[in-house]
Amino acid sequence: MIALLQRVSQAAVVVDGDTVGAIGAGLMVLVCAERNDTAAEADALLTKLLAYRVFADEAGKMNRSVADVQGGLLLVPQFTLAADTNSGTRPSFTPAAAPELGRQLFDHFTAQARLLHGEDKVGTGRFGADMKVSLTNDGPVTFWLQVKPKAQG
Repeated sequence: MIALLQRVSQAAVVVDGDTVGAIGAGLMVLVCAERNDTAAEADALLTKLLAYRVFADEAGKMNRSVADVQGGLLLVPQFTLAADTNSGTRPSFTPAAAPELGRQLFDHFTAQARLLHGEDKVGTGRFGADMKVSLTNDGPVTFWLQVKPKAQG
């Protein structure tokens, strides 16, 4: 599982002209399932994401997590994060999970995030939709998190 997280002062996802998810200050997270991922990888990635320290403390150091600051989470499905760009000029999406598995793992990730972080603090994009994502990156601060199945190392 892959998460590309951006610390934001605000973020929103629009589908067909309707805002389907929005947050104020917090993290906008692009979420991608890879082929051999399971709920175990999704859970491990969420645990890491909720504890990842990207918000400033009193001294201005990145020592607080989204859980510590009770910030929003906007989770957006993004299978292109798994693209293999090593050869040619067209990405290969072979490393990405098949659509049905990707949807299942995104739904699981979202449900667990709402359970652990709070229903009212978690917004989402829509799996498989043509989404328009807007955000104000705070910093800018952007991090790549990845959890691989144990069998792959």
